Amino acid sequence: MRLSEVLNKAPDASTAQVEGFLDARSARWGKHKEISVGKVVRNYFCRKCDGERTFASGETLSCLVTGEHTVSIDVTLRCTICETPMEAWFLVRSEEALHSSSPWVHLERFTENRRDTAGRSGTQAGHVDDLFERAQIAFEDHLGSGSMIYLRKVFEIVTTEAAVAVGISTRHLNNRRKNFRELLEEVDRMSHIVPAEFSADGYKLFSELSEVIHGDSDEADALSKFEPCRLLVLGIVNNIRNSQSMSNAATALWGSAAMTPATGQVGA
Repeated sequence: MRLSEVLNKAPDASTAQVEGFLDARSARWGKHKEISVGKVVRNYFCRKCDGERTFASGETLSCLVTGEHTVSIDVTLRCTICETPMEAWFLVRSEEALHSSSPWVHLERFTENRRDTAGRSGTQAGHVDDLFERAQIAFEDHLGSGSMIYLRKVFEIVTTEAAVAVGISTRHLNNRRKNFRELLEEVDRMSHIVPAEFSADGYKLFSELSEVIHGDSDEADALSKFEPCRLLVLGIVNNIRNSQSMSNAATALWGSAAMTPATGQVGA
């Protein structure tokens, strides 16, 4: 296996044995080295092409030795159709010496800079998919509270659009805005947007998101709650997307691609 195959699977951190890519002379701390380990190839939603596209690197990659067992690899990728650029960064750790002929390595850290030109595979150009995307990026950068803020924003937006779609006013007769709990309960009574397994108290999810953002939860607690909260918000989003009675709300949120199920994350 070549090192590029490990990078292509990011953020998968599984350990794999790869062909040697550094010699003893170049495997010293602070040393830059160009390495030939195969092209990095990843799939994204290209916003310029408005579709799923392959983004690929050049034949050689730039590598910086950052420790006895770690290398930092900066990769520039381009859409193979329109050549829109983006960047990715990988921190790779070797179990043995970096100059081993067949080192066992794994991905220790992975970050992308898509410049708002590329989205994760499976996303669309809609506002809600963009917020899910930002939530996932914040989570992967270990920003627990930030990830929850984006999820709560999705929850608020789709509930409000669902209310409008079925003729429920977001305001009282005195023109004061309804609180979110009241609005959610009204929409759910009429349209059942909350997944059945959580329908006993749909507002509890919003409270959980708010507690993490405004309460005493630390970042580790927020990160541990991200995935279950994401799945619950995603369930509400997909209930709206798949509801014929809410086609207007779906169109407002996602445009012509409204009836395509949301993923909220790559591989979800």
